[in-house]
Amino acid sequence: MNPFWIALIAVIVVPIIGGLLAGIDRKITARLQGRWGPPIVQPFFDFFKLLGKSRIATSRMQFVWIYGYLVFMIACLVFLVLKLDILLLVFLLGFAGVSFALGGFSCKSPYSHFGANRELLQMLSYEPVLLLMALGIYAQNGSFMISEIFNRSEPLLASLWPIFIALLVILTIKLRKSPFDISTSHHAHQELVKGIMTEYSGPYYALIQLTEWYEIVLLLGIIALFWANPLWVGILIALAAFILELFIDNIAARMTAGWMVRFSWAIGLVLCVLNIAYLYLMKGVS
Repeated sequence: MNPFWIALIAVIVVPIIGGLLAGIDRKITARLQGRWGPPIVQPFFDFFKLLGKSRIATSRMQFVWIYGYLVFMIACLVFLVLKLDILLLVFLLGFAGVSFALGGFSCKSPYSHFGANRELLQMLSYEPVLLLMALGIYAQNGSFMISEIFNRSEPLLASLWPIFIALLVILTIKLRKSPFDISTSHHAHQELVKGIMTEYSGPYYALIQLTEWYEIVLLLGIIALFWANPLWVGILIALAAFILELFIDNIAARMTAGWMVRFSWAIGLVLCVLNIAYLYLMKGVS
């Protein structure tokens, strides 16, 4: 199929999948807390309700950055579905996170600034692990191209399982789940104020939700790359990781930002560095 049509279909279909995953998140969370919970399609009702609200602007630059957040996230998705360079995908994901944080700094609210500072701390925790993940894939395949991952007969998980564990650790941070829901939380069981999102409302808050739906599917897609052939196995692994994150979110208390950085670096960076060093050592021996 023409790459343009593949990208277009992904841009249209992925938010639907992401919205359904957000609905499943709410449902499972409610059941774990002894509640019935909203219907799985409730995120879509909320999304269209937000689109119908008034446009209230506290800062023009805030909305420029939030559109940047959405555009960079869609660009990451296009890189994934077209099987392009995973290192550039990681850089684009970093630009998306920076845009989101700058949106928080663009208004005068101290709550928003506080959340933006925490968002930057989260980036400090997960970005080095994502970069080392890309380097680990290069060390194994000799290429940053995602298409080369699909050409492998052996899954990446067999040789990159330490990096996979590190990726699961930072998945908790990227999905903003406990114990690492530092800058904001998707559920009221941790904090009622949503920090960096405090000054967003109406259609602009809907844009953030839409971007998060893209991000959920993108992150699970990266998880699925570790068993890309056959892909359905990778998708099952990604869904299992998603359910695991929901359980962790409901049984863990929120930690401090400093503890998050130390934990992700102590576990994630060490696992990635050891994995990459082992790969190069084995290649040197052979």
